Amino acid sequence: MKILIFGLPGSGKSTLAEPLADMVGGVWINADKIREEYNDWDFTDEGRMRQAMRMKFLSDGVVKAGKIAITDFVCPFQKARDQFDPDYTIYMNTIKEGRFEDTNAIFEKPTEVDCEISSFYPDAHEEIGQLILDGQWQKK
Repeated sequence: MKILIFGLPGSGKSTLAEPLADMVGGVWINADKIREEYNDWDFTDEGRMRQAMRMKFLSDGVVKAGKIAITDFVCPFQKARDQFDPDYTIYMNTIKEGRFEDTNAIFEKPTEVDCEISSFYPDAHEEIGQLILDGQWQKK
């Protein structure tokens, strides 16, 4: 199963993703760590699409290994979300603006998601994790 947690910078993506991955025995793939590993800090549209494809490749590898991929990154374009092809999407709609004006300007709000979190709360990962553990969220 591949889960995409996306939203503006500072919306709580990593705060949700890390404990969720721990809870369900998944693999957490964080965009900032991946950018650092690849030394790729290009935030042009092309750089963002390259990062989305990189995140897809890494997440698909986790799924092929039989694990759950919990991937968190801004993923600002609907095209990038479509290409990432997640089984489930969680939109962190907890803030009106992120800390980077360029990202605020290009971020495309989604029209359809599996889960939208509009107010972050500390045990959000437990509720979502329980759905996964109970088999209510399975690979689509």
